[in-house]
Formats: sequence, C-alpha cells, structure tokens
Amino acid sequence: MSADEKNVQVAGPETMPVGKRCRRIVSMDEKDMARAIRTDYGLDPMTFLPDMDVLDNGMFDRVLDAVEAYDPDAVTAADVRRVLDADVVEPTDFGVLVSPAAEPFLEEMAERARAERVRWFGTNIQFFTPLYLANYCENRCVYCGFNCESGIRRARLDEGQTIAELDAIAATGQEEILLLTGEDPVTSDVDYIARACELAAARFRNVGVEVYPANVADYARLHEAGADFVTVFQETYDPARYAKLHVRGRKRIMPYRFEAQERALRGGMRGVAFAPLLGLSEFRHDALACALHAYYVSRAYPHAEISFSCPRLRPAAGAVTPNGPHVSEAQLLQVICAYRLFMPFAGVTVSSRESARFRDHVATITATKVSAGVSTGIGEHTHQAEEGDDQFEIDDSRSLAEMCTAMRDMGLEPVMNDHVLV
Repeated sequence: MSADEKNVQVAGPETMPVGKRCRRIVSMDEKDMARAIRTDYGLDPMTFLPDMDVLDNGMFDRVLDAVEAYDPDAVTAADVRRVLDADVVEPTDFGVLVSPAAEPFLEEMAERARAERVRWFGTNIQFFTPLYLANYCENRCVYCGFNCESGIRRARLDEGQTIAELDAIAATGQEEILLLTGEDPVTSDVDYIARACELAAARFRNVGVEVYPANVADYARLHEAGADFVTVFQETYDPARYAKLHVRGRKRIMPYRFEAQERALRGGMRGVAFAPLLGLSEFRHDALACALHAYYVSRAYPHAEISFSCPRLRPAAGAVTPNGPHVSEAQLLQVICAYRLFMPFAGVTVSSRESARFRDHVATITATKVSAGVSTGIGEHTHQAEEGDDQFEIDDSRSLAEMCTAMRDMGLEPVMNDHVLV
C-alpha cells in the first residue's frame, strides 16, 4: 500500500448531515470508494457511503446519548433494590442491573430471571448449528481471525461442498442452521449467500444468516431464498473504540452496522439478534447500549422476534487480543440476567465460546438457545480438501446428542425448531 493510500481520508466536500453524529457522502467515484475501503483509516466511521441505505430515524443518537450519560459507579444498592422490587424494568433502569452495585444481588437476579424464563419459554431449550461458508474478509478488525491481514488459510465452499456440509449437519438431527461468511461482498456476494439459503431451506426448518450488513433489497433477496432470521454483532457501541478496532473495510462505518437489524426487518425477516462482543470495550456501557438498541427496535417493529447473543472475546489465530477489560463469568451472567429481566420475552443465546459448565448453568437460569456440534472453520463438518481456518477458538465442542443428554439431565426439554416456514 502506498503512503498516499495510507493517508487518504474520505469525508469529501459532497456530504450531508444524517442525524446529530453522522453524515452521508452524496456521491463518490467507484474507484475512489474501492480505494477508501481497502485503506487503513480511509473511511470516516460516522460517514455513510453512497451505496448504503440510511434510515435516519434518530435511534443511533438516542442510544449513544443514553450511554454517554450512564455512570455505573454512581448506582447505589438502594437503586438496585428499587429496580428489583418493581414489576417492570424500565429502559432508564437497565444500567442499574449491570452496575457494580448490583453484583451482590446476582443470586436474586438469577432467581427472578429463571422465573421469567419459565413464564415465557417453559423448560424448552432450542438448538442450532452454525455453518461457515467462507472466511474471506475485506475488513481489518484487529481481534478477529478472519481479518484481511491475517495469514490464515482461506476457503469458500462451492455448491457441492455446501450441500455435503448441510447434509452432514442435518444427519445429526439438527433442524435449525445459521449460515455465516466473512465480510467480503465480492467473494461471498448476495447471490452466493442466497443460493446457500435455498440449499439450507430444503434441508432445515429454520435458516438464519450472520453475514455482512446489507441493504433492505439484499435482505429481501435472502428472505425470499429461505432465510428469516438475521444476527449482527455490533462488536462495541463505543465510537472511539469502534474506530480504533475496525481500521479497514465497510465494517468501519459504525452507524450502517447499527441499522442492520432494522433493514433486515424491512426486508421481511421474522427476527433479529443483537450483541456486543464483551471484552472489546467497557462491558457495562456496551450491554446498556445493546439492551436499548434491541428495545427501541422492538417498539418500532412489534411483530419482530428479538434475541440477544452473549459472546465474550476469544483467542483467534491471526488476530491480536485488544487491551480491553476482562469480563468474568459472574459479570457475564449478570448481563444475561439483566437482559432477561428487562426484555423477558426475548430469546437469549449462549454460544460455544463459553465452557460446557457455564453454558449448562446458564441454560437452567435464562438462556433459550445453545449451539451444538460447532465448527467455526470452513469445510470441517465433512473434512473436505482446502479447509479454511477457524474464526475463533470454541470452548464447548459437544455434539448435539451429548448436549441433548446434558439438557435433559438438568430437567430441560431439547427443541430442534420453534418456527416453521410455510
């Protein structure tokens, strides 16, 4: 990369305001846009590119305003007692439940979370498996094994390999699949992902996608092909931290990622999942932002199925572990219980990033969905040639059969799907 490319800054004179914090580039030559995407710090994180849908409904500013005003250290035990004694946790009170003052109340929070889980979901626990289709990525996210500068083995499943992987997963008894790619819209374009959705829909009752954020028309295309649930990790809601960790690629545009769930719902998706990657920034602020983000979307789209994912940062080949705050298991449980008390109707997923012991424990308290038989590499379910490296290390490698046995031993009822497309 030349020195000129490293120093290019794209905010351009042809921009227009979008809300309080953001702008949009009105027009840009395709060559200049491609150069900016592949250049370190080439894009202003708060400036939408010309080809990006912009919703401009004020939600981004509203969430960040609330987080900036939040001081977790100012919360007292009396504040926690007041919130736990109330029938409903208000948006202004979520931060109380994830504060340091709430840590001594964790057992009480867990007991109430368990009661809410049983009230809304009974003893059901739902299963799914992720299938990674490709690990090519245009972004340089320093903490991710897929980042464009890591030296990992790259791979992309062709149609025959995709069918083989899907058939191998379906043979285990799974009925829900989550399709993932690295964030590279050239190598894994919408048509490629849509074809994978079609193949998956022919074999599974539920198909979700966790791919790069897309425009409304693209989400509509994926929904037409058989997908009806979209997961997007915001990673962190701290703008300064976000800009430092996401130094290249379209992912650098923070508000475009923030609005992905809304665009997915406008594209016809049944439901959406939200998550920060805990450990990238101050986790209490990120948890508050995520909770408010999901809450405001649920109010704007009352028909939508809302879910939280609860990942912590994990080691990854080809990545650098950021110097961020450690999030303990107790603090993670505190966040998960707070999600349940705030939005008791929402799904909660705890991934294989966590240990078997922790996932089993959380499943009895508040989680509604867990993965099983997980691989985060490319082609590893059938051990095909040209396998691609994993995105991150998992900590629970149990098969679906092993997971079902463990859940039943704890009094939970395994469920393979909870929604059937007709």
